[in-house]
This record gives sequence, C-alpha cells and structure tokens, in this order.
Amino acid sequence: MKHSIKSLTGFSMQETDGEIGKVEEFYFDDQSWTIRYLIVKTGGWLFGREVLISPQALQMADWKNKTFPVNLSKEQIRNSPDIDTDKPVSRQMEEQLYEHYPWQHYWNSGFYEAGVWGVLQGSPMLEERESSEVQTDPPRMGDLHLRSTDRVTGYHIHATDGEIGEVTDYIIDDTNWKIIFFVVKTGSWIKPGKILLSTKWIKEIQWADNLVIVNISIDAVKNSPVFDEEQLISNEYEQKLFDHYGKPVDEYIY
Repeated sequence: MKHSIKSLTGFSMQETDGEIGKVEEFYFDDQSWTIRYLIVKTGGWLFGREVLISPQALQMADWKNKTFPVNLSKEQIRNSPDIDTDKPVSRQMEEQLYEHYPWQHYWNSGFYEAGVWGVLQGSPMLEERESSEVQTDPPRMGDLHLRSTDRVTGYHIHATDGEIGEVTDYIIDDTNWKIIFFVVKTGSWIKPGKILLSTKWIKEIQWADNLVIVNISIDAVKNSPVFDEEQLISNEYEQKLFDHYGKPVDEYIY
C-alpha cells in the first residue's frame, strides 16, 4: 500500500507500556530512497526529546487510529544514545543506536531493513537494490547520505528544458519503506495542480542549490495525469502515469 509522508506525520508511536510520542519527520537514504528512521518527538515523560526509530522496530500499523506500534519499551528509549537531530547523523552515531537496539545494520550487510514490516505485510524478503540513476554530491564528514524529508520539501524540480515546480510531499511503499514518488506542485505557467514524479526519473540532485533535475520534458508534464491527494494510488493510475511518460513499469520496480 502507498502512503504520503504528510499522512504519516503526526502518527502516534506506541511501545509495550505506553505512548512514546508523535512522528515528526523522516530520514531517508538519498542513494536508495529508503526511509532509515522516523523522527519521534517524545512526550513529557522524556522532556520532549527527539529520538530516532528504525522501521525495523515497527509492528503492524493501526491505520484507522493513526498508530505505529513498536517492539520497544520506554526504558529502552529513555536509555538510547542522545542524537541531535538538528545536525547530520554520522555513521558513528548510527552505530551507537544499533549497539543499543536489537536492530541489524542496513549498511554493508545485504539486510533488507524493512524486513520486519515486510513479513507482517506478507511481503517477501528482498535484497535492497541501490539506485544507480541519481548523482549525488560526495558525502560531507558526518553526513552519510541521510536527508530529512522536511528539509528537502520545497526543493525546485527542473525538467530537461526548464522549471516544473517544487516538492511538496513524498509517496512511500509500506512494503519496503522506499520513497517511490515526489509530489510536485507545478507552476501556473505549466498547469495548476500537483503531479507525481518517480524518483527513478531523477537525473541529478544539486543539494547545495536545492535543485532536482528529472529526465522528462515540460511538454510531457503539461499533459501528465493529475494527482488527487484525496484518492488512493491505484495500479491503474500508476500504469497510466508510466505510460504517459513512456516508462515501462516493469523497469521501475522498487
């Protein structure tokens, strides 16, 4: 099933003995487009501290009540390494988290980090495929390709022949926790409304300039299927979207 990041923001995270807090944003890997952490703002029991929770900790979501149950206790979270979410998360910080929690490293392991979620959803355990299409800047010291969904929101989207609009949201697949589409608000000079662009169509990202360049044309965008945020994304809509851009769906399996 597919969900927007905005629709998941504000979900309550419940552990074995009560509520942890609310989901505020997400960290994703800019090479594989996989959500690595949910950033959760704790309640008064932990003085509003922000903590990072891996999707590995998630159990079956309660979509109706907007709740993510996790297999953690408040004591585990209280004693977890203190991570400053306002600064880049280094591999050293991540290693501290993975030493504290019963999580398996997602780096250099071949482990499919959403395996727990996938099993619960009845999905197969798949080896994660790293995207080779996105050109990224070399990682800075302490910044290992982890990006905040909040901070990338607002990035400008450029086609091969000009500007399209800006990022307003993201669509993830809950079977593997990958970001599969950008939600883009197009400029009035093209067409009013919002469209979806696959992360597989990204040609280049210029992080310093808040710019995403996609391998499609403005003309193609002008006639693209409109995205209705109130409707679920159906297989028929996806097929129509990929057909419009001349992209075979089979080649863009995430």
